[in-house]
Amino acid sequence: MASLDTLTLPLDQTSAADLAASGLEYARVDAEGEGFRPFQRAVARGFLGGESTDDEAENARKTLRTRRLTAVYDRQGAEPAVPVGTIDSWASELTTSPGRTTPLWSISAVTVAATHRRRGIARAMIGGELRTAAAAGFAIAGLTVTEATIYGRWGFSPAAWASDVQVDTGRARWTGPTAPGRLDFVPREAVVDRLKAVHERVRVQRPGSVPGWDGRWRGVAGVAPGDKAGEKVRAVAYRDQDGDETGILVYTIDERDDFSAHDLEVRALFAVDGEASAALWRFALEHDLVGRVKAWLQPAVPPVQWMVADRRAVTATLTDHHWLRILDVPGALSSRRYAAGLDVVLRVADPLGFAEGTWHLRVGTDGEAEVSAADGGERADVEVTVGALSSLLLGGVRSTELALAGLVRGEAEVLASVDRTFAPEITPLLDIWY
Repeated sequence: MASLDTLTLPLDQTSAADLAASGLEYARVDAEGEGFRPFQRAVARGFLGGESTDDEAENARKTLRTRRLTAVYDRQGAEPAVPVGTIDSWASELTTSPGRTTPLWSISAVTVAATHRRRGIARAMIGGELRTAAAAGFAIAGLTVTEATIYGRWGFSPAAWASDVQVDTGRARWTGPTAPGRLDFVPREAVVDRLKAVHERVRVQRPGSVPGWDGRWRGVAGVAPGDKAGEKVRAVAYRDQDGDETGILVYTIDERDDFSAHDLEVRALFAVDGEASAALWRFALEHDLVGRVKAWLQPAVPPVQWMVADRRAVTATLTDHHWLRILDVPGALSSRRYAAGLDVVLRVADPLGFAEGTWHLRVGTDGEAEVSAADGGERADVEVTVGALSSLLLGGVRSTELALAGLVRGEAEVLASVDRTFAPEITPLLDIWY
């Protein structure tokens, strides 16, 4: 289903009617048409960015021509062609267990003009996306968020966390393994393709991950128009002893007043295995004239903490990153492997109705799940909100923790069994923004 052309799906009529009642117009935007630049202007305004140049617009169009762009217009305003609300979406994939993926309805570019708050625009746009996704057969929707206070009202909840990492190289003497392969600089013109190749191998093994796209890799590689630091971008790749390229590091050096202690800023560090990860981190930490290494979207507990003499030289700031929203309980829960057998009845509360119901979850000794609507007489063993179940899906959070917040209810021994079953093979991580 990830190959579904979302451009063929109809506009949500519930949202269209709700917005029309407020004097607003709900419409699709053609990335090849005249409405694209005003759409871009509205997105840039929403994320506090500047006006795009013609080259920047053309670069964005390469990605967005295949996406479902939807806008809300106030035709009575001073700029009737510029949307007062924007959203874009596309069919993607979510890794749910190593080597296993499921279709994901991805959402991005959600903005509402500051002049049009509290008019139901966000509610209509996001509700429209969820109804469209559910009707198209998607079990899960996902997004990354700028503001964490917005999306919970639509049932989204964090399912994968990431850390922003800073390492003081003066304290971080390397004690990790010595990788037996080799490092080489990557020619500038080859960075995009090699980033894509390594990440594709990494993302299918890491729950919570999604595929990147050429526009994302052009931005990381510093070859997208408008990147003021683009000329400073460098990349190194790691090859193991068999000649297999298993890791890539893309970075810039940001000069500081102390010429011997600049900042090395990691734009991407993707490694297929621990050997490549160690080689790339060691390269970064031992780089000449670098006093601090900064990296974003690293594992919640970054492995580099275990590779240096003073682990407190590594500062990791944890943040929720990948937010998921279950639309179809059987489809979502059967999309992954599990760590242990389980037989429970779940009562899911969903104010929007998509996941509402009582469901019988049976997990066999092979780790495969069967989910069906529970019989009317079956008593629920666990009561859970749809947001909490979305957080539990990949195993990145425990039901016993959510129970402390009142988001999950059940007997202690039942919740302990749920935690054993949902324990992930690999800690979930999303290593890009989308």
